[in-house]
Amino acid sequence: MKAYPDRLASLDALRGFDMMFIMGVSALIVDICLLFPGGADSWLAHQMSHASWNGLTHHDTIFPLFLFLAGVSWPFSLAKQRAAGKTTRQIVWKVLRRALILIALGVVYNGFFKLDFANLRVASVLGRIGVAWMGAALLYLFVESPWKRGIIAAGILIGYWVLLRFVAAPDMPGSDPLSMEGNIVGWVDRHLMPGKLIYDGGRFDPEGLLSNLPAIVSALLGMFAGDLVRLPEEKLSGGRKTLWLLAAAGICLGVGLLWSLDFPINKKLWSSSFVLVVGAYCYASFALFYYVIDVKGHRKWCFPFKVIGMNSITIYLLQKIVSIPSINLFFFGGFAGLFSAEVAKVILATTYVLISWLILYFFYRKEVFLKV
Repeated sequence: MKAYPDRLASLDALRGFDMMFIMGVSALIVDICLLFPGGADSWLAHQMSHASWNGLTHHDTIFPLFLFLAGVSWPFSLAKQRAAGKTTRQIVWKVLRRALILIALGVVYNGFFKLDFANLRVASVLGRIGVAWMGAALLYLFVESPWKRGIIAAGILIGYWVLLRFVAAPDMPGSDPLSMEGNIVGWVDRHLMPGKLIYDGGRFDPEGLLSNLPAIVSALLGMFAGDLVRLPEEKLSGGRKTLWLLAAAGICLGVGLLWSLDFPINKKLWSSSFVLVVGAYCYASFALFYYVIDVKGHRKWCFPFKVIGMNSITIYLLQKIVSIPSINLFFFGGFAGLFSAEVAKVILATTYVLISWLILYFFYRKEVFLKV
């Protein structure tokens, strides 16, 4: 499939920047930190892994930023489909089909072909993207007013807060409703989610059913950004669009931090404060990339990110299916072995990223893009 010639360049670049951490850059940063005394306990090293429960690290932003960017692309995609004469029924079917494919790919990623169904996890990152993006896309499709969509988004976040804050898991009476063992999200999954749950001895899953609701808002935040940047230049200049994106980041950050005093920032619960604080990061990151790349036209520097961003799902799945570490050791294991164990880890982490990127570059040159 060929890329659209008029696609938003900053969207692919930022998606690639986001995914490069999944592609091995996080591990590389940790290995570099380990070269220094106390590096394992450094702030930077801790940013490359998820918060254990409440709190926020850079690694916690990767997933919601990807979902946000999927939201940004939807107004452009919908406009193209309508321009091509697609009916609402056809568009809805395409949205549903995309969600089903992502859910299926998530189950495959989790090990479906091992045929160990007793230990198969059905919830997944790809499934969360499919379900949350679908919910946001359908809301966007059938609720035309941005103000009404904003009210619905606020209602979802407030309702989710009230539910989690004041309703504990019925099977854990007296427990903290915002703890891993006592939250209602886990209780719903224990009763309704098929497959294995991966936390708290099989009692909780971070990509469970109920937490899809606030994740819908993460995608909607991206759609608000997509609507903004699609406005004609004569109506709103690129510079002013950037300022509006930064203003949205400021508002989300302020409200999110204030809300976190009662409803802590928590990725595993996808708490309402998490949606807004990470939404601020998403708006600010998109504003920077959009201004530099699409407004000012500085595009050459972001080519490595673009190669990743245009095949982001490919590299996510490829790392699970193909033994890139074996390829890495075959070509670079001998060279790495000439150095100390610490330096060798950095070399192999670097070459892992390089091999992954070269695979994506090969696909890019052949114009092979996995799109769902």
